[in-house]
Amino acid sequence: MQDTQLLIQLGAIVLALGILGRFAGRIGFSPIPLYLLAGLAFGEGGLLPLDASEDFVATGADIGVILLLLLLGLEYSASDLVSSLRTQYPSGAVDFVLNAVPGALAGLLLGWGPVAAVALGGVTWISSSGVIAKILGDLGRLGNRETPVLLGVLVMEDLSMAVYLPILTALLSGVGLAGGSITLLISLGTVGAVLFLALRYSRWISRAVSSDNAEMLLLVVLGLTLLVAGIAQQLQVSAAVGAFLVGIALSGEVAEGARSLLSPIRDLFAAVFFVFFGLSTDPADIPPVLLPALLLAAVTTVTKIATGYFAARRAGIKPAGRWRAGGALVARGEFSIVIAGLAVGVDPQIGPLATAYVLILVILGPVTARFTEPVVRRVLTRTRRPPRGPGPVAVPPDALDRPGDTVAADHT
Repeated sequence: MQDTQLLIQLGAIVLALGILGRFAGRIGFSPIPLYLLAGLAFGEGGLLPLDASEDFVATGADIGVILLLLLLGLEYSASDLVSSLRTQYPSGAVDFVLNAVPGALAGLLLGWGPVAAVALGGVTWISSSGVIAKILGDLGRLGNRETPVLLGVLVMEDLSMAVYLPILTALLSGVGLAGGSITLLISLGTVGAVLFLALRYSRWISRAVSSDNAEMLLLVVLGLTLLVAGIAQQLQVSAAVGAFLVGIALSGEVAEGARSLLSPIRDLFAAVFFVFFGLSTDPADIPPVLLPALLLAAVTTVTKIATGYFAARRAGIKPAGRWRAGGALVARGEFSIVIAGLAVGVDPQIGPLATAYVLILVILGPVTARFTEPVVRRVLTRTRRPPRGPGPVAVPPDALDRPGDTVAADHT
């Protein structure tokens, strides 16, 4: 009976995702907010709670995040990553100041204490690599020149988690920074070792994985990714970071073949991830913390847009690409929920507030990614009109480049 319920519920979830995805495609919008709202409707406290498929959906959500980051990593080589990190570290520092500090200050103002404030700072700091990867794919921006800049900022955030999470865990357990030093060293060593292998032996790894048989290639790449992601998580490094590093370690025809084979699987499990995020949230917990979550979301939306604009400007990207980069960074997601889950014992309000905050920004993220640049373009056009005269003054050609510009068109 339980197996029958599982099949029925899974079938209903997948069918609903397909219908919502088609509807979103018809109106030209990302399906992510619809997936999240569907999860809220069918989760605990929702309209029609589902229980039989909860474990399967949770596992599928983990796989979804891993595949999102794997395919994002397949877009770039290890040398591209290192070059981006070398050039984007000032942007990473600005990102931390503009986005972690508001969260930490909010925690102190709410009277939660320093440890909870450090946790809330992490919640507001880290953008969702999984959500943003999905947004960029939906909007067809993976080839845009600002995308490597976004990648640099996101990777710095994800790699920073290898330092931040052990420190936060040590603070939460009360052992202090010294007690978490071993875990921190293991995390840094793991990330460094994988990056070294990707840089020095990328061709050898790709040759070992390569196969003319599509089935064998799919099994090897998927198995390798899940294995590395699991080992990374066991060593206190994010599974998402592990999957991303596997992606950059593969190159050439192997990367091309893996992208074409894994894209449909990624889309399925990524949708499951967003549904699970909604399923794990009780709607009744949201109203009491909605006002502070809205205020915090408003502030950190502006600061994330400023972060993306700053990073893209440093890379020499034209204004349209700068605004697109800023708008794409707004969404928060998986890391924020992980951080809140670790800190929920310090203050019971941090969980509901973080959930409400992430829900707001994960819904707002696709909106800002799509409309920040067109809105700024329209505002600039209006402000350049003279107070009197036959018509508006033409906007200079370099004020904003075209929304659809890719690598070549965005180059200065």
